[in-house]
Amino acid sequence: MRVFVTGATGFIGTAIVRELIDAGHQVLGLARSDAGAKSLVAAGANVKVHRGDVEDLESLRSGAATADGVIHTAFIHDFSKFEANCEIDRRAIEALGSALAGSDRPLIVTSGTAIAFIPGRLTTEDDAPNSPIPRVASEQAAASLAAQGVRVSVMRLPQVHDPVKQGLVTYLIALAREKGVSAYVGDGLNRWPAVHRLDAARLYRLALERGSEKGSAGARYNAVAEQGVPLRDIAEAIGRGLKVPVVSKSPDEAGEHFGWLALFVGADIPASSTLTQQRLGWQPKGPGLIADLKAMEYFERVADAAVVHG
Repeated sequence: MRVFVTGATGFIGTAIVRELIDAGHQVLGLARSDAGAKSLVAAGANVKVHRGDVEDLESLRSGAATADGVIHTAFIHDFSKFEANCEIDRRAIEALGSALAGSDRPLIVTSGTAIAFIPGRLTTEDDAPNSPIPRVASEQAAASLAAQGVRVSVMRLPQVHDPVKQGLVTYLIALAREKGVSAYVGDGLNRWPAVHRLDAARLYRLALERGSEKGSAGARYNAVAEQGVPLRDIAEAIGRGLKVPVVSKSPDEAGEHFGWLALFVGADIPASSTLTQQRLGWQPKGPGLIADLKAMEYFERVADAAVVHG
């Protein structure tokens, strides 16, 4: 297949590009800068560059129009403008879908496992989005496209990690460096699901290859290897790595200490991927989140890891 990948030069996107190439697919990668275009060219002969970005809707439509399938991972990770960036993502998904309308070409869009939250149990793929988090816009856009006959599916990501970056945990590391303590909220027993970056990339490929099959339209997949890692365990791993104290913050103290992260850091949002594994034959194999945190070179690489690309 010829696959249009947005976010192709990002943390997850680069792994997806390599996964697709190794499986024999061709990649058309979206690049917004000369540096991004150069990195895509270096990825190999089966990768072509498509210049544009998530706010250039015409570049999205033209890229999707020439592809056999689309994987959309690009997202602007500026959490000071989170709601606005979620609306940008909605428009980007709508633009990609418009180029695929009337065809059986698959589109995979990206969301988060926290978009669906059922207190007292693991969130599953069958749970509809119900979160007040603005990122729900991505799934709303996907549902609208599915209603129009577009073969769209949703990949819900937890904390995606390797020894360099770990989703929102990367920001917790940067905050611990700044404040001199690694913190969690309350007893720290609330949980975040997680998956290794290479396992996530493989799941995107499997979902894409399955995407042209009957019954796949509107599917939701949970890219979850670990159902829930306690925040206290995460904070303790960060504390060991940075050699700073590990402390508990009360819910009242969380806003001042964590800033925008307070919206997430006290949440208990475990999730299951049982249905995803059954439907796609996916079996995660990578190291766990705590293992990758232990393997980090905190004082040499954490500064570079502070920016998480889409």
